[in-house]
Amino acid sequence: MSNLETLQNTAPKSKQPKAVALISGGLDSLLAAKVVQEQGVHVEGINFYTGFCVEGHTHAIRKKDKEKEKRNNALWVAEQLGIKLHIIDISEEYKDIVLNPKHGYGANLNPCLDCKIFMVNQAQAWAWAEENGFDFIITGEVIGQRPKSQRKETMPIIARESGADDRLLRPLCAKNLIPTLPEREGWVNREELYDFSGRSRKPQFELAKKFGFEDFAQPAGGCCFLTDANYSKKLADLWEARGERRYELDDIMLLKVGRHIRPKKNFKLIVSREEGENNFLRGYKRQFTSIHTVSHGGPLTLLDGEFDKDDIKLAARIAARYSGGKHADKVTVQVENYQGSSFVLDVEPMTADAVKQEWHV
Repeated sequence: MSNLETLQNTAPKSKQPKAVALISGGLDSLLAAKVVQEQGVHVEGINFYTGFCVEGHTHAIRKKDKEKEKRNNALWVAEQLGIKLHIIDISEEYKDIVLNPKHGYGANLNPCLDCKIFMVNQAQAWAWAEENGFDFIITGEVIGQRPKSQRKETMPIIARESGADDRLLRPLCAKNLIPTLPEREGWVNREELYDFSGRSRKPQFELAKKFGFEDFAQPAGGCCFLTDANYSKKLADLWEARGERRYELDDIMLLKVGRHIRPKKNFKLIVSREEGENNFLRGYKRQFTSIHTVSHGGPLTLLDGEFDKDDIKLAARIAARYSGGKHADKVTVQVENYQGSSFVLDVEPMTADAVKQEWHV
């Protein structure tokens, strides 16, 4: 054996850097992880379940969406990258972020900046991240893409308040920011990172094409319902009706389903819009008083709040409006309370005009 061969065999192997990537399931997090992975870094992913993501169940409920592909995009991204994905339920501890965002809300009830700080912090705080020798964290953030959390002046706030500091790498816009520890240590080559900025998705599409990704989820800011104006309006209505800002997981699930109609301050109706929602709402009959039409085909309706007999009759007339008997003189409905007792009621369906627009939440 030559001296050179001896040196090659005895020289210590350099440690492979390890990174944790926050995987939302969208294109940006897919590309960010891929960019770093391409530099020889060992990457594993984390996906946080908050309850506010559309991919959880909504597409699976509605019959009209039955032709849509039902996949968990975070798992799909991990599969495309060939990485291990850790899915963590943070729905309980996430409530404080939604209810008390230190940095406020975005355009709707989306606490984007606090959310990002929280998730990066969770990624760093997660015990195994350090125990297993992970060196840094990757996110798919792009400067200027989100008006609240992805501005150049807020990115240092996320790094600082999350505790990650300069171990937080944003591969898609890193060249627009000061070099981070992974770059300074040579774990990644800064020249092979990117300088994306702004709301245009064109650079991401081109990079996806370069990597050979032809199929990917479209949401630019993830799948969060809190960025949706209609959903946020329903959540705000819920808090106002309760006189306090609180919610349970069932609440945020029900806000995604059916027509929400509040004819009076003390109660609202959740009226299913199709068979799939009927089936879903049936699972809540032991938690709510419900109404279903007997004489005609129609929706299952849940009553949420406090109500008397007159309120129930009003609710029954509204529910009948959305039944097959909406033009009939009367519709027979069955009213069942959450303990299982029930009674039958004949009501005159409301006309379309009588169901006031301002009742629709």
